[in-house]
Amino acid sequence: MSNTILAIDIGSMAIKAVIAEIDEFGEIKVLGHGFARSNGVKKGIITNIDLASKSIRQAVSDARRIAGNNIAQAVVSISSAYTKNTNSVGIVNIPQKDITVKEINRVMETALYNADIPKDYEILHVLPYNFKVDEQTNIEDPYSMNATRMEVETHIVIAQKSSLSNVKKAIVSAGLEVESIVLDSYASAISTLSNDEKLLGVAVIDMGGQTSSLSVIKGNSLRYNGFLPVGSNHITNDISIALHTPLHIAESVKTGHGDLIEVSDDIFELPIIGDEENKNSVPLKIVHNVIVARVEESLLILSKYLEKSGLKNSIGAGIVLTGGMTKLKHLREFAQSVFPGVAVRVGLPKPLKGLSDALKGPESATVIGLLLYKSGKHTQYEIDNKKRLLHQKEEQDSLGDIRLGATAANSVEESDYRVIDGTNKSSKDSIVFTDLAGFDEEKSDFVSKIKNWIKQLF
Repeated sequence: MSNTILAIDIGSMAIKAVIAEIDEFGEIKVLGHGFARSNGVKKGIITNIDLASKSIRQAVSDARRIAGNNIAQAVVSISSAYTKNTNSVGIVNIPQKDITVKEINRVMETALYNADIPKDYEILHVLPYNFKVDEQTNIEDPYSMNATRMEVETHIVIAQKSSLSNVKKAIVSAGLEVESIVLDSYASAISTLSNDEKLLGVAVIDMGGQTSSLSVIKGNSLRYNGFLPVGSNHITNDISIALHTPLHIAESVKTGHGDLIEVSDDIFELPIIGDEENKNSVPLKIVHNVIVARVEESLLILSKYLEKSGLKNSIGAGIVLTGGMTKLKHLREFAQSVFPGVAVRVGLPKPLKGLSDALKGPESATVIGLLLYKSGKHTQYEIDNKKRLLHQKEEQDSLGDIRLGATAANSVEESDYRVIDGTNKSSKDSIVFTDLAGFDEEKSDFVSKIKNWIKQLF
């Protein structure tokens, strides 16, 4: 049985919509795509819901026409501009000794319950990066292990409630439904990284039109995410100001002549802002200097983010560059000089069936990552923005049926848990919770006796 999905990347410069089909083997085939200029979006933030929804509707309409499918539910990207990060620990006892998906869900919900999340924020992703079973740490997958106690360390991405609401309103106004929301840099990492890079540790620098981000992936999980409101469009503005030429001319100069390593002595004629009849003679060396200044500043700030993360020594696989700015000539070599001793490569989205040339460039990493995320290429366990546990395990339930894929996780409320060990909720390392939702009255001798006694009275 196939499953059709719609992915929408709300970028600062363009809205990308892709419709694809996932077959029973998890293979993705792209059916159609559409692009639209991002009106009502600046530096990753929606500034005008009506304009943004019109752009989304246009992109989706084009994708639907090509695909011949009117799918309405969408997996949508959200900019790192809206988000913050926190870490949390969860610990649970294992009453039946064998760890099932239920126990993994319970320990991750406990980590979420223990997390210090502001009231005006909601979760996007709860991502485990280290499981501990009894006294054994660095467990890759605790599923089916025998244990009496399990602990998990999680990285939690949260977003402002108001900002999430604005994204949802823009989608709904376009006549669509939000199936799930995914952090854009997380999606980019999914589409560009190999399994070896994830295991060894890698930093992903996504440089778009108006924003840039740095994410650190270690142990197959997102560990850090930093946001910078600067992108390739700022280079265009810098060139326009420095050369006193219209923006569209500055953009063509950047894409056609911009180079971060090689310097040309050529001189060319450019029209003047407000008086395009007249032209100035401009040395190409000035263009080179303007581009180098902006790119170097951006990369140096991102390098400070990497230092701040405390994970600089954990990126054994180096740095992967992606996003539209990577089209600048010799950006990889230039970044190598900013990050000496670290391997740097440009990351392209993974090839998919039916993928057109328009979607094969690094600027499409996020939208392709959304498709991969929906097909199950997320972290092996994850609580998503709807508090569902995503996994790829086959579980046999009490009726003998096999349950595949994602398990719906209930929202975590304090009343659903009782403290087994520890007395202070803020002491995150000492609290252990157990789930009371599975308490079965029919199996309680005491409750059965009470019921029988009441029946005898009446």
